[in-house]
Amino acid sequence: MDTTLFTPYRLRSLTIPNRIWMAPMCQYSAAPDGDAAGAPTDWHLTHLAARASGGAGLILAEATAVSPEGRISPYDLGIWNDTQVAAFRRITSFLKTQGSVPGIQLAHAGRKASTERTWVDRGRPIAPDEPHGWTPVGPSALPFSPESTTPDELTEEGVRAIVQQFADAARRALAAGFQVAEIHGAHGYLIHEFLSPHGNHRTDGYGGSFEGRIRFALEVVDAVRAVWPEELPVFFRVSATDWLSENPNDDREGWTSEDTVRLAKEFQARGVDLMDISTGGIAPDARVESGPGYQVPFAESVRDATGMPVAAVGLITDPIQARDILAAGKADAVLLGRELLRDPYWPRRAAAELGGQVTTPVQYHRA
Repeated sequence: MDTTLFTPYRLRSLTIPNRIWMAPMCQYSAAPDGDAAGAPTDWHLTHLAARASGGAGLILAEATAVSPEGRISPYDLGIWNDTQVAAFRRITSFLKTQGSVPGIQLAHAGRKASTERTWVDRGRPIAPDEPHGWTPVGPSALPFSPESTTPDELTEEGVRAIVQQFADAARRALAAGFQVAEIHGAHGYLIHEFLSPHGNHRTDGYGGSFEGRIRFALEVVDAVRAVWPEELPVFFRVSATDWLSENPNDDREGWTSEDTVRLAKEFQARGVDLMDISTGGIAPDARVESGPGYQVPFAESVRDATGMPVAAVGLITDPIQARDILAAGKADAVLLGRELLRDPYWPRRAAAELGGQVTTPVQYHRA
C-alpha cells in the first residue's frame, strides 16, 4: 500500500513531517480596532493548535493582511506591527512542540476588502462611511460586485508601497516564528486582480500584456524572497483559472490554466518553492466546476509542465482519495480545508485507515 501521504517532504532545509497540510481559512475573530487589531487571540491558538495535535504536517495560518487596508474584513489577522508578532509567537511555538511546521499566508484583499464577517449579512461590503469601513484599492477602479465599493485605482507609487508592505510582513512573520511564507495571489484578491484581465484594465507597465499583468506578482515574490531566509521555502497560492474563459456562454476574458503554467515557470526562476493551486474568485457570478477533487487537475498540469512542486486543494475529504492523488503523481501534498474543520484529527484517522503514522501528542500515549 502506498504511504506517500505520511512520508516527510523536504523543501530547502525544511522537512515537513507528512503531506497532509492545513489550508488557510479565515476565522474573522481578531479585534477590529485598537491596540489589539489584527492580533491572533485564544480562538486562533485553539483553532490552529487542535489541527497540529491532530497530526497535520504543515499548518498555514489564515490570510494575514500586510496592512490594515489589506484585510478582507475588519476582523482579519494582520502582521503589520510588533504587537501582532508577539501574539503569533505563542501560536508558532506551540505548533512546533506538536511536530507541525507553522506557515503564514501573506495577503492583501484589494478591491474585495472591507466586508462583514461571513456569518453577518453573508459577508456584505462595509461602506467607507460605516463603522470599521474603508475604501478598498485595486489595479483599476472596478468594483467586485454591484454592491461593492468602487476601489481607488493604485498609482505606481502605491503599488510599490504595497510591495514593500509584503516584504515588511515577511520579516515580521520570520520574527514571529513562521517557517513557511505563502503569498496569496488567488481568490480575486489584490495580486489576482492584477493577474487577471477581468480585474486589471491598466494601460501602464502593470497592465495590458501578460508580462505587464504579472509584474506586480513578480515584484512581490522578489521582495519576499529577498528578506526570507535562503534555507526556508516560499509558497504562492494562485487561482489556476477564473472560470470565465472555460465557459462557452461567458465572453469575458479571464486568467486561464495556461497562464498559470506560464507564471509558474517565471516563479521557478525567482525562488518560489511550491505552488498552491486553487481556482476562482475574480467575479461573483463566474461558473465554478465542483465535485470531489475538482481542482486537482490544475495542480497536476502545473507539475507536469514545469516539474515544480504543487499542493492540491478542493473537496479532498477521504483518506483514500488523498492517498491516490499523491500516488498518481498529481501533487506533492494535499491541503485540507473544511474537512479539517469537521475533523481536526483527520490525519490520525487517515493513518489508522491506511497504515501510516503521524505525530501523536505524548499526553495521548498509553501503555
